Parts: sequence; structure tokens; C-alpha cells
Amino acid sequence: IMQAEERYSRIENHLQKVEFASLDELSEQLDVSVSTIRRDLTTLEKEGNIRRTHGGARIVQPKTDDFVFATRNTRKTAEKDAIGKACASLINAHQTTILDAGSTVYHVACHLGQKSPPIITNSIPITNLFSNNNLTEVVVTGGIIYPRLEVLVGPLAVESFSKVHADIAVMSASGITTEGIYNSHALLIDIQKEMLRSADKVICCMDHTKFDRRCMFFLTDFEPIDCIVTDSKAPMNLVEELRKKGIEVITAPDA
Repeated sequence: IMQAEERYSRIENHLQKVEFASLDELSEQLDVSVSTIRRDLTTLEKEGNIRRTHGGARIVQPKTDDFVFATRNTRKTAEKDAIGKACASLINAHQTTILDAGSTVYHVACHLGQKSPPIITNSIPITNLFSNNNLTEVVVTGGIIYPRLEVLVGPLAVESFSKVHADIAVMSASGITTEGIYNSHALLIDIQKEMLRSADKVICCMDHTKFDRRCMFFLTDFEPIDCIVTDSKAPMNLVEELRKKGIEVITAPDA
């Protein structure tokens, strides 16, 4: 049986990797009961390294900026903007559109302009982008604000997407291989799975750095994916493999 000190160490290590985790996720990671995790989190919170949240916990001082929206939004900006423009051209004014909280998807939102389709999102930057726009109806999910990711997460966010229907979902990811699509954040996986179920058509937007990359959590195989929009630097061998699977792959022209 794992000793308490080892559990504390493993909980902290896991939270350093993912920043925020649910009780169920931690219970699964450590193979102990949720009630044990609750007690461990109470102890760790007293030490000041973690903060309890509704249904889970987050690390107080992450060692990396990898998940910070502002940091991610400054990487590969030319590619993201080209992808955003190409993806926005696939959406019509009347199509209800789910936009996830990825930084590339934010660039899609920026290019929707006068089309003003109805939008459903859990992204705070996208919500702010349209907050003064009288033409665009925006439905914002409930949930816990996760400040560094600038996203609404947790059971309320998952439930919100389970109760809506959209014509299109525009989604981001942390990695893609011939097996499927990955995300590096467990909290977003449950939300994205509901997005996949809620939309008639799914478009994934990801720059070339995400190709041939496996991340911690598997999101989906290619069954629900209709289209992938990427930039011109995406590896052609993987692009061709995806096309053979019947997926439309659009490579955005360089800006």
C-alpha cells in the first residue's frame, strides 16, 4: 500500500504536469479512493502548494508557462493567423459554431468578422472578443474560470456542451498522429468529447508543430473528424495519410 508521503509527492508531480486535475483523475492516477484523495488534498492545501477547487485541485505555482493562453498566443502567430483565416472561410453566417479555448481557435474567431454566426464557447478571450459586438450571439458555458488557460472548465462546462447542438465545432489539440488526436490537459478532454458529440461537423485547427506528436491524453480517433486545417509546414507524409483516411486536410497558404 502506498504511503501518504508518496501519494502527496505523486499528486504534486501530476499537478505540476497538468496544473489542474479532478478528484476522479487523481484517484485513477494513484489507484486510491476519491475519499483518500480528498484527505490528501486537504493536507497538501495546508502546506500551501496546492489549492482545492470545486471537484479537484490546482497547483499554486506552476513551473512552466506552457498552458498560459497569453504565452501560447504569441507562438507561431503567422501560422495560426493563416489557419484562422482559412478555417473561418469554411463557416457560414447562419451556422451555430462551437469554438474551443485553443489559441489557434481564437484566431478563427478573429476572422469571423461580419459573418457573425451564433457562437458557443468556454473561452474567455473569445467571449471578450465578442462582448461589444451587437451582431454576434454568444453563448458562454458555465464552469470554473481557470485563469492561466483563460477557459471555463469542470462539470458545469461539460454539462453545458452536452445540452447544446451546433452545426460546426472548431477545435484545437496538442498533438496528432496516424492513431488520432491528443490533448495535454485532462480537464479539456471531457469538454472536447462533448463538443464532438454536439456538432454535425468537426474541424480541427492545428499548426505544424502538433503533427507527429503524442501527448498525455488521447482525445479521439478520426471517426468524428471531418476536416483538419493546418499550415504549409505540416509534414506531407502525415497529411497524405490523413487524406487516405477520408479526412479533408486544408493547408492554409502562407501569409
